[in-house]
Amino acid sequence: MRMILPTVLMAFSLGSHAAGEDAYNVVYTAHGDFEFIRDAVAAAVEGQGLKINHFNKISAMLDNTAAAVGDTRKIYLDAEQMEFCSATISRQMMEADPHSVAMCPYIISVYNLPADPKTIYISYRKPPLGSTPKSRAAFRAEEKLLDAIIKEGIQ
Repeated sequence: MRMILPTVLMAFSLGSHAAGEDAYNVVYTAHGDFEFIRDAVAAAVEGQGLKINHFNKISAMLDNTAAAVGDTRKIYLDAEQMEFCSATISRQMMEADPHSVAMCPYIISVYNLPADPKTIYISYRKPPLGSTPKSRAAFRAEEKLLDAIIKEGIQ
């Protein structure tokens, strides 16, 4: 078993990269098992000394409410979000601008699509630019943290 794990991790790292970025979202991809990658990203969050407050089961919610909204099309095979916060960065954010409370907790989403179950997407919402030098610095620190967590989780 000890020999298999490095091989599995290497297979994930060879196929992982930043898939895209737009004004509101940064998306990375990895190839492999959804649960393995989700757990690796969660371990990377905890490895930063942070506590995951909650896992949102997005695909389960959509599946459970599909009939009620009249659309049974399956959007995700699996989709979960993990919520967590950094007391240090969040304090800096909110001291710079108390209205930044809306940016906490941080959320990383992990999901795959029915057409390609082995491609796993890992994403987060881009923090805003900030309106002051202190808020810009805090939001840059948040984004740096989120990027570091995802890169560690999919390496």
